[in-house]
This record gives sequence, C-alpha cells and structure tokens, in this order.
Amino acid sequence: MRDGSGVRDGSGVRDGSGARGGSGARGGSGVRDGSGSRGVPAPRTSSAAPSSPSASPSVPPRPAIQRASVRGQILDALRAALVAGELAPGEVYSAPALGESFGVSATPVREAMQQLATEGAVEVVPNRGFRVVERGARELAELAEIRGLIEAPVMLRLARTLSVDDWEDLRPLAEETARAAAVGCRATYAEADRAFHRAILALAGNEQLVRIADDLHRRAQWPLGGSPTARARLELMADAAQHLALLDALSAQDLSAVEALLREHFVSM
Repeated sequence: MRDGSGVRDGSGVRDGSGARGGSGARGGSGVRDGSGSRGVPAPRTSSAAPSSPSASPSVPPRPAIQRASVRGQILDALRAALVAGELAPGEVYSAPALGESFGVSATPVREAMQQLATEGAVEVVPNRGFRVVERGARELAELAEIRGLIEAPVMLRLARTLSVDDWEDLRPLAEETARAAAVGCRATYAEADRAFHRAILALAGNEQLVRIADDLHRRAQWPLGGSPTARARLELMADAAQHLALLDALSAQDLSAVEALLREHFVSM
C-alpha cells in the first residue's frame, strides 16, 4: 500500500488518490470481490472501510443446524425401522405421513428417504412416496460373499500381527452383541453387530475400507421380502457367539480357526 509518500506494500493496494479498491480490489490471495469475484466472496460490510481485526465470522444459523440434526435422527429411525421390519418390504410410505408419525415436517423425512434410496433400501414412487425394496435370498448371499472377500483377508492379516491385548480391548463390543441378542431386538443387535465389525476393521488403519464394509454390512441387515421381519432370538445369539469365538481365535493367532469361523459367520447370515 502506498501512503502519502507513494510507498507500495506487498499487497499492491493503494490508498490516497491512487487507491485501488471497490470491485477491483485484490487481496494477497488474488481473490476478487464484486462482479469479478473468484472463490468465496468476502462478507459485505456496512461501509467501505476494512472490517475491524476483532470482528469474527458469524455463527451459522441455528435453524440449519437443527434441520441437519433432525434429518440425521429421522434417517437413523428409518434405518432401525427397516431392520426391524416395521417398514414392510413392498409397501409404499409417504413423507408427510411418516413426518406426522415422527412429529416433524415432511422435508427431513423426504431427505432421509432420498438417502435410503441411494443406498438401495427404498425406491421413489412418483406422486406417492417411497416403496421399501423387496430383497431376495440371492441378494443377501451376494452381499455376504462380498463382505467375506473384503473382511476375511484383513482379519487374517491382523491376526498375524496384533497382540492379545489389542484383541482383548474389543471384548466389551463382542459381549455387547451377546447382550443385544439376548434382548431379541433386531435393530439393537444390528447396531452392536456393526460396531464390533467396524472396530476390528479399524485396526487395519484404512478408513475407506471401514466405510465400504460398514455400508455392505448395513445392507445385509435389511430383512428379506416375504420373510419374518426379525430373526429368532436363538439365531441372533448364535451369531453373537461366533463373535466371541472369533475374538478368541484372533487372540490366539489361530489362523485356521479364524478362517473357519469367518466362513461360517458370513454364510450363516
């Protein structure tokens, strides 16, 4: 910046009679404001004078935060309803009706349903709402096969390298699946089941792996079309028992037992 003596600083902005300002001003980053703006424009102020150094960015509007929170809660509730069979395969549900049952407007429900549509859980029915997808045994078997191809090699590799203490840290999660199975609530068990598998895969240090595997796992938990809406409690307890046995085999670095348990675990889903 040049002062009265005509000195220019590094930003190239002049004051005085030779000032560059208004719509053509450039900051040190090269970002323009006004009609020639690039990137994110600077906040407007009530005067042409620079904002005070003590000024801080405004807090995002509270309604936007609430809306995102509501949509997330509705999405979680709809996912739980899908797993529990409360949203029946083949049935069409409208966003306004579901919103009324949740005590919210149709907007967050519609947004949550759109997310479920991208996940393949529901499909859009124009002017009516969303139909819960009817799944067959073949789709479930395909998901189990893919999960096995992804998770089994990772667990076998981890079994060769991790210590007993590393695996024992996961025992509370395995025991939580057993408690959830004893309750017999499919939705509760589904959350505990995914938490256990996520914790194991997270030990590999690959976030993309965890995200992809968790998405496949979630899809594998939706009930089949035309089948009972929930697995029997004994089936859930058998599944949870495999978690505990798998953890024991991993701690012992018994690769043969790990491989056999994983094969049984994914096939029996």
